[in-house]
Amino acid sequence: MALPKAKEIVTANPVVVFSKTYCPYCAKVKQLLTQVGATFKAVELDSEIDGSEIQSALGEWTGQTTVPNVFIGGNHIGGCDTTTAMHKEGKLVPVLTEAGAVANTSA
Repeated sequence: MALPKAKEIVTANPVVVFSKTYCPYCAKVKQLLTQVGATFKAVELDSEIDGSEIQSALGEWTGQTTVPNVFIGGNHIGGCDTTTAMHKEGKLVPVLTEAGAVANTSA
């Protein structure tokens, strides 16, 4: 049940961060998304009853077993390093805007 649940969460939200409450890298990604004005759903795997099953399912689905595990517009982005690198390269906000997670302020 964990994989269909994870896929449903990703499909239903423009941005999803599979996270753990105590993870500093997760906090960094959530802070970055908040700074750029993105709306996102954080799924705290250490607070979910089936969190470890979801984390295992994400590993099967994406090949990534660590958190944060970031999805934008239904696409797997990666973890903290990938997300922050995208931001440094100026690619994060356009992807977030395309996914409908950030209001386009340049219009």
